[in-house]
Amino acid sequence: MRHRVERFKLNRFTSWRKATLRSLLRSLFIYQRIKTTKTKALYAKSAADRMISLAQKDTLFNRRRAFEVLGDHKLVSLLFTDVAKRFDSAKGGFTRILRLGNRRGDNAQMVILELLEVKKKEKPQRKKKVKEESPEKPATGQEEKAVSLEEKRPGTKVAVQEKPPMEKKPTKKFLGGLRNIFKKERDSL
Repeated sequence: MRHRVERFKLNRFTSWRKATLRSLLRSLFIYQRIKTTKTKALYAKSAADRMISLAQKDTLFNRRRAFEVLGDHKLVSLLFTDVAKRFDSAKGGFTRILRLGNRRGDNAQMVILELLEVKKKEKPQRKKKVKEESPEKPATGQEEKAVSLEEKRPGTKVAVQEKPPMEKKPTKKFLGGLRNIFKKERDSL
């Protein structure tokens, strides 16, 4: 019986709650930081700390226990090889919760759950391109005409006028800026 156990039911039945935990942990270990609600983050934080503690002692039994929760062999090997090695010296407190704000739709408190030791992505070194000096650009049609007219008539100079580029202005419609009110950035999962 589960008398007086009132923590982290998440308003779900058991299998649904386990699936939620599995997906939260999967995302946390793959992406190293996730955005979720506060109660889900608290639930996933304790489970993630337990998983990393298991991974610090790399035994077959611990791998099987991690597989029961995570359900993916590649994810278990990622946890035991990559994530646990970053926390070799730590005894606990492998994750942290950073508060964001409230979600727009239902006013739920949103947080970021992240691993303390984040693996930095290595950016490939960009090769600097050496620009070769190209020969001078051929003259455009208008300049050629001006030069040819000057050659024909040595006493007269022809001024070539360059038109400024046309700026396209958006046409104003009847509703104008009212549409922008409804196009605010939406919360996405």
